[in-house]
Amino acid sequence: MIESLLNNLPNFLIDALSDTLKLIPSLLIIFIVIEVFENYFAHKVANIVSFSKKLGPVFGALLAIIPQCGFSVIMTTLFIKRYITTGTLIAVYIATSDEAIPVLFANPEQYETIIKIILIKLAFAIFVGYATDLFIKPELHECKENKPCSHIKNVEPENGCCKHNPAEDKIKNIIIHPIKHTFIISLFILFVCIGLNFMFECLGEEVINNLTLKNSILEIIFFAFFGLIPNCAVSVLITMAYTKGFTTFACITAGLITNAGLGLLILFTRKNSLKKYLFIVGILLVTGIGAGILLQLLL
Repeated sequence: MIESLLNNLPNFLIDALSDTLKLIPSLLIIFIVIEVFENYFAHKVANIVSFSKKLGPVFGALLAIIPQCGFSVIMTTLFIKRYITTGTLIAVYIATSDEAIPVLFANPEQYETIIKIILIKLAFAIFVGYATDLFIKPELHECKENKPCSHIKNVEPENGCCKHNPAEDKIKNIIIHPIKHTFIISLFILFVCIGLNFMFECLGEEVINNLTLKNSILEIIFFAFFGLIPNCAVSVLITMAYTKGFTTFACITAGLITNAGLGLLILFTRKNSLKKYLFIVGILLVTGIGAGILLQLLL
């Protein structure tokens, strides 16, 4: 009966189901590893970043490359409390890839793409982070006796991407949240694949390239703005659009540079310095668009 049902499904739907099912085991393993890191190490490494001061953008960028949803939230909270600089926060935002790295990692043929994206995002994160701190004088709380501050322990926990609280039972989080997160991301991937496959089947590659302005600056600008939306579905959509051939490497890079995960959402819920927050968004956009255009010219 199931075989008969599958035979009657359109090809674009069968392909979408097949592509999604292949990714689920890898995604689950990746999200379990991420959850272990987030529950046991995220606050510790955040403390290192906040204490490092002059090396903040470097440590922030290196640690933000690790794919997890909580780090940008923690660092945003520390920025609001003036424990890290604007440059360090921007470095974290640029280096953060939300769900992009796990989705790419689940596709073995995309390993080269992962390396390129990580290296490019790291380079821009560190450069832009330090450049920002040169122009914006840090106003930080000082730690006494030149020892790591204990302020990380006092940071109020924020709800994660699936409305789970990292401060709750860690064992429960490590078991339940990866399963829940894998299910949600797999649904995102399935719907994106269905939509993209349907467009390919109905319109054809040439028409799609014309509609999406492929290989144009406007496409890069669109993906840079699209990446600002603080939702993990956005990074999934950007990544799947690239793996399905709907967009270019320049565009996915532009979109992932501006995609800061839930960090921007937390930032704008605190309305004590709206101009500074808009300035941060502006830097992300300029960096994303500039990186995209540069890559399009070079590649």
